[in-house]
Amino acid sequence: MDSPRQSKGAHQKRDAKGSQSEPKPPRCKDAYARLLSQHRSSTFTKFLEQYAKEPSLPKDDKGQVVLLSYKQFSMQGERSSQQKGDLVPSPAPDSGDFSPSSSKDKGDESSLSLYMMKLSTHNAQHDGERKPGVCEKQRKGQRRDTATSQDGDIESGEELSALAPNDTKKHQRQRKKTKDPNKDAGLSAESGQNKACSNKPEQEDKKAKKTNLPTQLEDAVSKCGGDRHKSRPKSPHDKNKPQKPAASNVNSTAEKNKNRGCRGSRKQVFEPYMTCEDVSHGLKRGELIQGPLRINPKKYHEAFIPSPDDTRDIFLDGIIARNRALNGDIVVVQVLPREQWKVVRSDTDCEGASEPETQKGSVAHTALSKMAQKPRVSVDEQRSDQDELACKDSLKNTLTPQSNGETLQMTAKVVYIVEKKHSRAVTGSLKFLPDKPFAMFSPVDHRVPRINVPLTDCPENFCSRPGDYASTLFICRITDWPSDNNFAEGRLAKTLGQAGEIEPETEGILVEYDVDFSDFSDEVLACLPKNLPWTIPPEEMTKRRDLRKECIFTIDPATARDLDDALSCKQLPDGNYELGVHIADVSYFVEEGSALDATASQRATSVYLVQKVIPMLPRLLCEELCSLNPLKDRLTFSVIWKISPEGKILSEWFGRSVIRSCVKLSYDHAQSMIEAPEKMFTPEELPPVDPEHPIDGIHQAVLNLHSIAKNLRAQRFSGGALRLDQLKLSFTLDRETMMPQGCYIYQYRDSNKLVEEFMLLANIATANHIYNRIPELALLRRHPPPKAKMVEELQELCDQLGVDIDLSSAGGLHKSLLSTLGVDEYSTARKEVLTHMCSRPMQMALYFCTGALHDEQLYKHYALNVPLYTHFTSPIRRYADLIVHRLLASSLKCGPKLGLSTEGVQKQATHCNEKKTVSKRVQELSSELFFGVFVKDCGPLDSEAMVMGVLDQSFDVLVLRYGVQKRVYCKSLAGLASFHHRKVGKKSELTLLWTPEDQEQPQVEQVISIFTLVEVQLKADGAPMKYSAVLKKPNTNAC
Repeated sequence: MDSPRQSKGAHQKRDAKGSQSEPKPPRCKDAYARLLSQHRSSTFTKFLEQYAKEPSLPKDDKGQVVLLSYKQFSMQGERSSQQKGDLVPSPAPDSGDFSPSSSKDKGDESSLSLYMMKLSTHNAQHDGERKPGVCEKQRKGQRRDTATSQDGDIESGEELSALAPNDTKKHQRQRKKTKDPNKDAGLSAESGQNKACSNKPEQEDKKAKKTNLPTQLEDAVSKCGGDRHKSRPKSPHDKNKPQKPAASNVNSTAEKNKNRGCRGSRKQVFEPYMTCEDVSHGLKRGELIQGPLRINPKKYHEAFIPSPDDTRDIFLDGIIARNRALNGDIVVVQVLPREQWKVVRSDTDCEGASEPETQKGSVAHTALSKMAQKPRVSVDEQRSDQDELACKDSLKNTLTPQSNGETLQMTAKVVYIVEKKHSRAVTGSLKFLPDKPFAMFSPVDHRVPRINVPLTDCPENFCSRPGDYASTLFICRITDWPSDNNFAEGRLAKTLGQAGEIEPETEGILVEYDVDFSDFSDEVLACLPKNLPWTIPPEEMTKRRDLRKECIFTIDPATARDLDDALSCKQLPDGNYELGVHIADVSYFVEEGSALDATASQRATSVYLVQKVIPMLPRLLCEELCSLNPLKDRLTFSVIWKISPEGKILSEWFGRSVIRSCVKLSYDHAQSMIEAPEKMFTPEELPPVDPEHPIDGIHQAVLNLHSIAKNLRAQRFSGGALRLDQLKLSFTLDRETMMPQGCYIYQYRDSNKLVEEFMLLANIATANHIYNRIPELALLRRHPPPKAKMVEELQELCDQLGVDIDLSSAGGLHKSLLSTLGVDEYSTARKEVLTHMCSRPMQMALYFCTGALHDEQLYKHYALNVPLYTHFTSPIRRYADLIVHRLLASSLKCGPKLGLSTEGVQKQATHCNEKKTVSKRVQELSSELFFGVFVKDCGPLDSEAMVMGVLDQSFDVLVLRYGVQKRVYCKSLAGLASFHHRKVGKKSELTLLWTPEDQEQPQVEQVISIFTLVEVQLKADGAPMKYSAVLKKPNTNAC
């Protein structure tokens, strides 16, 4: 079929032919355009209105609607027209906006009657199918503009709605293949009546013209009949204002047309939220489920919340099902009827890791309806035993096996947002829309919708010179997301600078994740000591154990400024050791309930970026007064043990103390001492050392600590502990520009293990101490065991791969990972891949208050394999540790009672959990940002890589040289003739067929499966700071 959009000259030629004595049958696609151009009278407009207003149409004896031809209608209405006078005709729409007639050999009039009949039937059917909260966009699967994701994937920025009720994944693929990358430009280029519908992508229009002819005529009806009552297009910002119904009998089809993107729309795109009362009752009865929303960053149309039965996550398909909730929000969902559950064809389907095509027809897409099956929910409300049993029974089939080997996964929709955890602040770019009172803000994060921003918020010359801001990064805050709009509304908060520059990008990350990097307020600074330089008051000295003459030192990264912890180790006459862990006494300076305390509790943690730190406390404390800097008297909390050389603890002491660190050692310094036990180090080889403590004495203390640490570590792992080490990328920066000069994989060595071992020992000792003395308020840290279903599937996969691994316990897993995976040079790489696979089922460790969790079995730390654990050793950078210090002081009668209740401690624990997760993610994004700059400046970079996971169109690799994980997309590989995916059991495999350089040679076959060694190239993408991994064509001889 020819394109529906024709030039003006083409229309004129067709009109000329139509005026000849023996006209040829008109081309179908221009029939209605010619009709409209010939009949611009009010009569024809009324004629269209009549067909769009079904209740007023004449009916026959059987109640069937009688469709009149235009001539009949004209004759019937002639008198009325003469009496009342014609209305002002609406402008003729462009011919390209109309679809072709399905009948090529009939005249205009009969064709129009036929289509009006189809329209009437079409509307009736759709009215019957529509459910509350499901709009036309949901059925069409409209998506937002394409962009490059953080991992180099070319994907849509934000889905505007879910798939059509009966739309298959095959159709979804077809839509993706025809996606118009310039649709935003199309928004700006539209003119005339189309400007009122600028939110509707151009590709959507084209698709509808080809596949949905009745809908196109519905568009024509609305444009000729409904839009003429509008004096001007309305801004989305007016949508919340009440609107009076139109005086004329504008029909519902015009309203339906507006709901496919036109401004001024009143149709609900999203379902209204339930009331608090209904949600409370639903949760109590187990009919609703509450949990944090997690949106897949690679495929933003997929979202999940944890399942109450701790098996597979519950699946939310599309933005409509999310109902305006954003990533991280605490939501309440309602499980959909069983026929709408997702068919899981592979392990990765449930986790949102497989390709969209994997789930062909996987969800029975029908309009959202009331749930037919009641799910269970785990909530913190009081419920009767009967309610609990009923809830458990209702969710027994969270993941139901089918006879064909497939599995059903629960699907749900959001009915309430309990807490908006997402900051609603995003970074992105502005796009100018001509003749609109707003600009379109496109977030970098594809999980966030596009946002309409008032032009008054935009830079002064944005309208006249929008191109000047094409690469400018802005911060926008969402202020509202009306239920009748696919797009949110927001205000510009700040102009960051040029996209692709490190500082603007970094600030954008901090704002998006709600990290407070502002200067500390005057009220907070007023809480700090005034008389500087500060010295310890004499009265405070009398309350503490004086350890200033002991050989105590710190071991930290070379660049560290906030020195939380110090170590001491003195050999006793009986051959045992007095070993001390000394932690900065931050609680002395941060008074509970003060403005400083409030700010610290809100920040909850310091955030470590590649180039800087966002501190939890003012720098006067974290870098000076609290930091255990060398040759300075400092207040500390100490744990001192009498310990045997084998690591057996003979006695233990807790208390407040004063220390004076004799030297600040880096991990490199300590490692040098460990590796050269006989060497005599000179002062030039070390940082400044207190002359009262000889260097060889410090050296011997380090060696003693190392020896004891090895014994303690061996005891821990023989007792069933687990450590999952993953590669960490570090950078060398230019001191002036702070730009990356190089990067390397951080080495975890014996000096790191030494410090870690004694920090663990102190944390475990403190956890037992405070729980035994203040069980109702103790702030501990628990680590739940991995998800049983995922462990079971991983065990099956490893068995298929021939990997001997024991997943029955933490200790069994650790021993399995220590065994060599081969004897070649790539055994270490295989261990890294296996470690990553084993990390997937693991759950996050959590802070909690023991008074709020009564089952002691849940207190256990799975990875450490200890019954009680807490964080005590880093109060400068973690607020949880500060609470633990206050609890410890209270239990020792050397400090006031904690001012928090059990509920207060639990609330702060939850907040610390959230902030710790955010801090970890921001740190990862900072590293990705710097590595993206490094690839851009120094790339392309070639490296060996090992396959970590295989999907149906792509596979994940561990880039061995840089320790980064990246996804390789088969469709983006130049020279690849075809690829085929197959899965046997849990093992997934891709077969790639490469086009040979010599056409007479056969295609080169390459099989991709887990542990396959490949060559990849990392190269910068077009988008700022982004890079992708491309598989290099294998050597023919190697294959």
